[in-house]
Amino acid sequence: MRFASIVLSLVALLVMSAGFARERPVAPTAGIPRAQAVVAQRGMVVTQERQASRIGAEILAKGGNAVDGAVAAGFALAVTLPKAGNLGGGGFMALHLAEKGEDLVIDYRETAPMAMRGDAFLDANGNADPEKSRNSALAVGVPGTVAGLALAHVRFGSGRFTLAELVAPAVRLAREGILVEDDLLDSLLLAGPRLQRWPSSAQIFLKADGANWSAGDRLVQPDLAASLEAIGQEGSRAFYVGPIADKIVASVREAGGLMARGDLEDYQPIIRAPIRGTYRGYEIVSMPPPSSGGVHLVQMLNILEGFSLGKLGAGSPASLHLMIEAMKLAYADRAKFLGDPDAVDVPVARLVSKSYAAEQRTAIDTRHARAAVNIRPDSTALGGGNTTHFSIVDQFGNAVANTTSLNLNYGIALVAQGTGILLNNTLDDFAVVPGAPNAFGLIGGRANAPGPGKRPLSSMTPTIVLKDGRPVLVTGAPGGGRIISTVLQVIVNSIDFRQPLPEAVDAPRVHHQWRPDEVMVEPSLPTATIRALEKRGHTVRVGPPFGSAHSIAITPRGLVGVADPRASGSAAVGL
Repeated sequence: MRFASIVLSLVALLVMSAGFARERPVAPTAGIPRAQAVVAQRGMVVTQERQASRIGAEILAKGGNAVDGAVAAGFALAVTLPKAGNLGGGGFMALHLAEKGEDLVIDYRETAPMAMRGDAFLDANGNADPEKSRNSALAVGVPGTVAGLALAHVRFGSGRFTLAELVAPAVRLAREGILVEDDLLDSLLLAGPRLQRWPSSAQIFLKADGANWSAGDRLVQPDLAASLEAIGQEGSRAFYVGPIADKIVASVREAGGLMARGDLEDYQPIIRAPIRGTYRGYEIVSMPPPSSGGVHLVQMLNILEGFSLGKLGAGSPASLHLMIEAMKLAYADRAKFLGDPDAVDVPVARLVSKSYAAEQRTAIDTRHARAAVNIRPDSTALGGGNTTHFSIVDQFGNAVANTTSLNLNYGIALVAQGTGILLNNTLDDFAVVPGAPNAFGLIGGRANAPGPGKRPLSSMTPTIVLKDGRPVLVTGAPGGGRIISTVLQVIVNSIDFRQPLPEAVDAPRVHHQWRPDEVMVEPSLPTATIRALEKRGHTVRVGPPFGSAHSIAITPRGLVGVADPRASGSAAVGL
């Protein structure tokens, strides 16, 4: 069945009028423009960078499916969004395949080198050393992005395009150069000192005369163009076996890292069954471990399903309080139980069950905040990136939600000499010692300890929401530990508060990750609401906007794409 007929079916009309289609004026988030809806009929691509969105949409216009568009956009982001789009990182892809009625996910998360030891990130006294886990080559995990995108192309692409054809736009952009503007300009200026540490990075991302980048300058990446061209011609083998692999290993080891040639040769992406849940008649499809995203998204939705959020009102202190209390419970469980499912036994079935949520719900006081220490007092924690997400829907009813990361902006900021490839510092996502926070303040336990070949725990939450087996919302976000709470709020805003997608994305966000025991809120949250939360016992900290949730809703009038304006230069492109 053609997608146009699907979105105009009676079922879709009933679903969307109940949850996603109602239009109201959208209030802007403080300091950033309001979100704009782009409406189209035959396809939609929403990414954090406009050129990548256009490239994905061009593939859809030529008859490609959502996976083809995702592969093209993913490789393009390695050029146009170097702080997060990447060849030297990893991520997760959630897919809905309309013809088969099948949902699945691709895990292309980085892995630790086989030489990794549990004490790799400790100092001489046995304490966590953040310099080792964030700023040294010990933090570089075996990249998965190239293998993941290549697997998606081979297994789930339309067959209309060779990999070389999908990679070609990225090759052209790298070779001819891209304008330095918007987020690229800001990120290059901020990351300058970190990039300057490595000569191979400085010669690409710093100007030769020592001057700062200015809007309108052109960033040319010839080595990256050559690497991309080789991948297009030879497939993922070009990255994991051969000259590119040799250069990556040499650069990592010269900088003090552990990666060996065998680590690259042995890397494999994994097709997994997604986390599945239900919420008020909708189906939730999201990412399983080694991501904590899908587990705790479903867990929080299960808890909230027992409350009448819609009656409390969008953005009300009462509804925000309940979401915050659900977040505390889920993030406490994240620290205790979550890790690489191939290395530890994660109690997924229990965590996503309705019965467990019912037990947790009874511990929530609807009027008063619960202290973090009273949720899980056995923790040793005492306190307290960069990722990018894109969403794609095609004319055939297929959907892709893809989140990929280098961890921090520009990863470790090290370019493998002669490749143009920035390398990640993802291994900081391990729990270096139980209770020690990572760069995002998230803590973990033994389930997420470093180890040879292990995949560190992630919060990435690419998600597809279905009704009667058909996608109605595709979403996800960057933001480290704040990813899961961002996706939660976009879904709750859409379903419980029946907000149209621009409003659901724009709404001020809150976040609580159990430790530290404080609520982070965006500056657009009204002062009166903050005061009301404080009266309920919450410690509130106002921080910068977070979690650019690039999303697509499938509505009676077509595909509604929203690029979250929290990310400068993002774009929704439809056809």
